[in-house]
Amino acid sequence: MEPTNIAAPDYFHKVVDCQWACPAHTPVPEYIRLIAAGRYSDAYMINWKSNVFPGVLGRTCDRPCEPACRRGRVEKEPVAICRLKRVAADFKDDIKGRLPRPAAHKNGKRIALVGGGPASLTVARDLAPLGYTCVVFDADPKAGGMIRTQIPRFRLPESVIDEECGYILDLGVEFRAGARIDSLKALLAENFDAIFVGSGAPRGRDLDIPGRKEAAKNIHIGIDWLSSVSFGHISKIGRRVIVLGGGNTAMDCCRSSRRLGGEEVTVVVRSGFEEMKASPWEKEDAMHEGIPILNFLVPKEFTHENGRLTGVTFEKVKAEFDAKGRRTLKPSGEPDQHIPCDDVLVAVGQENSFPWIERDIGIEFDKWGMPKVDPKTMRSSNPKVFFGGDAAFGPKNIIWAVAHGHEAAVSIDMQLNGEDIDVRPLPAVDVMSQKMGIHEWSYDNEISPDKRLRVPLRDKVVALRDIKAEVELGYDVELALKEADRCLNCDIQTVFSASLCIECDACVDICPMDCITFTADAPEADLRTHLKAPAKDLSQDIYVADGLKTGRIMAKDEDVCLHCGLCAERCPTGAWDMRKYLIDMTHAGSKCQHEARSAA
Repeated sequence: MEPTNIAAPDYFHKVVDCQWACPAHTPVPEYIRLIAAGRYSDAYMINWKSNVFPGVLGRTCDRPCEPACRRGRVEKEPVAICRLKRVAADFKDDIKGRLPRPAAHKNGKRIALVGGGPASLTVARDLAPLGYTCVVFDADPKAGGMIRTQIPRFRLPESVIDEECGYILDLGVEFRAGARIDSLKALLAENFDAIFVGSGAPRGRDLDIPGRKEAAKNIHIGIDWLSSVSFGHISKIGRRVIVLGGGNTAMDCCRSSRRLGGEEVTVVVRSGFEEMKASPWEKEDAMHEGIPILNFLVPKEFTHENGRLTGVTFEKVKAEFDAKGRRTLKPSGEPDQHIPCDDVLVAVGQENSFPWIERDIGIEFDKWGMPKVDPKTMRSSNPKVFFGGDAAFGPKNIIWAVAHGHEAAVSIDMQLNGEDIDVRPLPAVDVMSQKMGIHEWSYDNEISPDKRLRVPLRDKVVALRDIKAEVELGYDVELALKEADRCLNCDIQTVFSASLCIECDACVDICPMDCITFTADAPEADLRTHLKAPAKDLSQDIYVADGLKTGRIMAKDEDVCLHCGLCAERCPTGAWDMRKYLIDMTHAGSKCQHEARSAA
């Protein structure tokens, strides 16, 4: 194998699996160490720079970082990364003095942002301090988009939304409430220098089955119903409720129904339980509140009497898979099931709707009615128009919207400064030794044996009485410290210097995971099989170093390394060192590389 080029920016980045998996590339171990040290404001600011909404995401993120967490490779549960983010938000001091100031001088460039959700607000957050005049247009009275309209208050208090949206608007961003954009052509005519479309996926899918029109009064589209609840237009629902759908919106609908008078609330899904799109914890929360989830049932008809909904008839199906593993739902042959109800909430998916974007303004659309957007630059085929969030590639989640916003802001800033936006600025990277003494590190490398700690919940009886009572209470300081100690510090890398190695194999002997091997060189497929412990995870690289006096190579399996530092402590010559890898992702205005800095 070729020796590993550890100077390549992405090599160690991929080893920090949680950060690599995060669309915004938040430096997770870095802020967790700060939480463990009680430096909550510093931890918050690291998050704020990267993911913009720490308090919001600490409660609602889809957590792509957690399945990637290395802790999940040595035991069942990963570190509670998302809920530790909330700890930073809950226990921080007043950080307003640490935020950017509104630009003292405007640069004369005007940016229109359609929609006041997380993607648009991220663009505004990045561009406003650089002197751009950012104008956000939104049909709702307050900023936040789907954060405010579709996430129930028992999951996300309005005070948190107000605070974190306020930090952005206070940068001198103009928010035009109640300003729905009905024509992109008309907006282009207002001579903005760039337009960012972050309007989300505002249309919920409907079900066109018998009885839909006759019983329409008691059949509601899930996301529209959640918005009406959020703004106080709806405050009650029938005693018996059926929620159709298996995603997170369906979970929010059923849990909201329980708090608005629904005594018998049932979720019905066409797929199996494991195939549901809802996050596992969302399903657990719904079932904890006494809501059953019925699977492999397809709605056939809404039953009704004299214009009043009486129930839903379902066909029982089963899953069959072809040779390529593709699933098809086939009738099981069992009798249809009828479930009585007073109201139905349809939460079977969301889709984009762009009737306000004319088709003669240079924006190309694909066969599904989605704009053609460059996933790297976020620019459409009209060079002045950029997209992000759900409006760009369909429904995803908040952290993806933030990532899109950062990239779009970089593109807009570069384009308006006459630069080629396809040549993306590289991030700044720093690798710093953590050595304090011969065997002393500047980080705690002791591996905690603790299992993942549960987040305390409000008493269920109390929670179900008040739709605004937050269910999760969050970690207190003691629980946060214990959970933070479970982090394996994956950003503290084991760095090997072959010129110092005397090949005593002391590191091999002391490694608790058998991930270091000194062996003859071979092609990767062969080498992976004859390491001390076979390296079967092809998604994680083998760290290979040559230059040893015997002609052997050092091969380390990055997949199972615990970053405990025992190899470096045991090495008599200092051939191994523990070095913190810090990558500072490029945001708008940081085109010239600078030394990466951190609070830790």
